[in-house]
Formats: sequence, C-alpha cells, structure tokens
Amino acid sequence: MQQTMTANPKIESILCEVRDVSHDFTLPNGQRMRVLENISLAIKPNEVVALLGPSGCGKSTILRILAGLIQPTKGEALYHGKALQGLNPGVAIVFQSFALYPWMTVKENIQIVLKVKGILPDQIQKKTEYVIGLVGLKGFEDTYPRELSGGMKQRVGIARALSTDPEILFMDEPFSQVDALTAEGLRAEVLDIWASKDQELSSILMVSHDIKEVAYMADRIVLLGTNPGRVLKIVENRLPRPRDYRSPDILRLIDKIHDIITGHEMPDVPEPQVPSRILEPLPDVAPSDIVALLEYLDARGGTDEVFKIASEMNREFGNAIKVVKAAEMLNFVDTPKRAVTLENTGRLFVKANAEERKNIWRAQILKLRFFNEIYEILVRKEDHSIDSEFVLETIAIKMPLENYKRTFNTFISWCRFGDLLVYDSPNKTISLAQTIA
Repeated sequence: MQQTMTANPKIESILCEVRDVSHDFTLPNGQRMRVLENISLAIKPNEVVALLGPSGCGKSTILRILAGLIQPTKGEALYHGKALQGLNPGVAIVFQSFALYPWMTVKENIQIVLKVKGILPDQIQKKTEYVIGLVGLKGFEDTYPRELSGGMKQRVGIARALSTDPEILFMDEPFSQVDALTAEGLRAEVLDIWASKDQELSSILMVSHDIKEVAYMADRIVLLGTNPGRVLKIVENRLPRPRDYRSPDILRLIDKIHDIITGHEMPDVPEPQVPSRILEPLPDVAPSDIVALLEYLDARGGTDEVFKIASEMNREFGNAIKVVKAAEMLNFVDTPKRAVTLENTGRLFVKANAEERKNIWRAQILKLRFFNEIYEILVRKEDHSIDSEFVLETIAIKMPLENYKRTFNTFISWCRFGDLLVYDSPNKTISLAQTIA
C-alpha cells in the first residue's frame, strides 16, 4: 500500500495521531458527559502501543477516533499528518467479540471485506489463502463460526483484518474472550506476524485491561485514568524480544505499572474537597461485590494486595479497584500503598449476622452526603415518599460527569441492601423502608 508522505520529517515519523482530543457523549436526558479530556497520542512506525486502564477510561473511544469511526468533540485526528476525513484508510480492526458473520464460512468471512474493497476475484482468492495459512487455519476454510473455538474465531478476525494489508492493526481487547493459555499463544503469534514484515503491517495499537499482556506485547504503554479519560503516564518498554512472562524484568515492569495505577486510583493522601454542590461519585458496584471483598480479606488475615485480589477473584483490575474504592467509601477498608486492609467496621461487618450486617451497612451509607441528603428529605416529607425523578435530577446536577441512570441503580441497590429505602418501580416513587419509617 503506497502512502502519500509529506516533506516534514517530524510528520513522516508518525503514522496517525490525536491532538488535544476531548470527547463528550450525550445522555438520554440530553446532558453531555465528558469521556475523554485533552488526549494527545501518536502512533509511530514499527511499534506496538497499548492503551491500558480500567473500564470507562475511554480506551476504545480513543481507538475509534483514530480509526475514523468517531469524530471527536474537540481536537483532531490525523493520518500521515493530514486531518482524517471519514475512515482511516491505513487501519484494520480486530474486535473483542470476534464480529464474524455466523452464516458465512471462515473463507467467506474473510472474502466479504475484500469484495467490499473492490479487490479482483483472483486476488481475493490469493489473499484469502495467504492469510488463512498465516494464522494457522488451513483445513478450516469451509467451517462455520459455531463450529470453532473462541481462539479459532479470533484467528479468523485477525486473518480478516490482515487481508486488507493494513499499515496499522487496531486490536480492541482481542484476547479477553478466550482462555488464558489460548491468549498466550495468540499474543505470541500476532507478534511473530508483526515482526516478520512479510506484509504492509508497520504498527499495532491495542486496547487492554491486562497488565501482564501489555508488558509482554507493547513497546509503549499508555496508562489512562477515568472521569474523564486522560493520559496518566506513558511507560516505555525497551525489554528485548522475545519476552518471558516470568522473567524478573517483566515482573519489575508489572510492579511499576501496578504502583502507578494504585498511586492514582487509590492515593494515600486525602482527595481534595469538592464544592458542596458536587457530590462524590458513587462507584458502580453491587453490595454483593463489596461483601465478597470483605469476606475474601477476612479469610486471608485481613489484608492483601489489590492486584492479587483481582487475580484471585477473577476480576479485571479496574473493576477490582472500583470495588475497593466503594468499600473504602464505606470505611470498611483502608488502602495503604497497594494493600487493601480491613478496618474495624469491616471486621465487625464480616463477623455480624444478616440483620446486624444490614444495620452496619445502613449506618455507613448514611455517612455519605448523597444518601444522607435524600434520607433527610424523606424524613421531612409527611408521607415519607418522593418521586424517583427528583433523585435522578439530583444525580444529573450534582454528579455531572456520571451516568445518572447507572448511578441511580447503584443508589437503589445500596439502599435496599441496608433496608433504608424502598423503590416502587411501576409508580416511580422512593419511600422510607418500614423499619425506618
């Protein structure tokens, strides 16, 4: 694929980039929610770049902006120094969910994209045969997706992407739907294909939530924070290839990334006070997840490292951190450095019976401003009842960066667990529980 290059040597060294990009999504109530804030990132030739961060940090949104699938609210996306107009012509994407046509065979799933690109029939046949061999699918050409394992489905996705001779391969959490052993094999094979230089492929941009994965694959690791998504730090990975998951150098790099993430997501210093009109965001976490964390810690002497917790409880690290932060909001745990430690209230909760747990939970959520404000309003109301729209509007106004419906659902689930409030969904009313009223 011949690319048009400019004379500027700085531009020549960059394949595609975003400059000062911010992006908003419009919520159902018409309110704007910012998901990205001032993102600048460049993809250079012959490198593997990974976007790493918890769910909701905007990793996939950045990838889609660079691919030309989304127009950013602010800033610009460029390909070889020129502003993107529509789809990025040098990019092919491998999706997390395989995105295969179930009524088409392996061969047909690859050929369809080549037909859309207007490739001649004899070239389609040659390209299809080549990429099928490249990803180890020979003998499965006439097989349907339902007959393939998860790993083989993703091989089809990779083959389809490579068949278009992309300059940059975008991979959106491509190994998250396969088992750990298959994922290890696929990572190594993708890197072998990239390193072979038998095709136009120059660079890879991947989205991941797996720290071990990016330490193994990437040359640069872009760590992203949330609310809204922004770049925390870019970590250079100069370890020679091939890499060993268990080597001391890889383990030190993983520890370094752990420290950066926990230092940001679970700081040891108190967070700055926010204006009284703004409420602290409510983590999208079920009470059962918090209870599971507390019971896990209690079974291990009251403390453990957050990333070990994520691994042992089979959770994505961003989700594990979210559960820890929710437990910390309720004063059930403390988070010194990378450790998560049961506080006295958490110890009491774990040892309590079901009714005592409800009482402790109720007391802790009433220490949070949002819960307390709604509770005080209900106490003052003669019938101890309010319209649920009032709570939704309060969330939209006082938690402007949050998804108000998701926050509302979390609020209701926390209240129900502590027998604090009752939500009548058909009538859209919220009232004090009988035990409180």
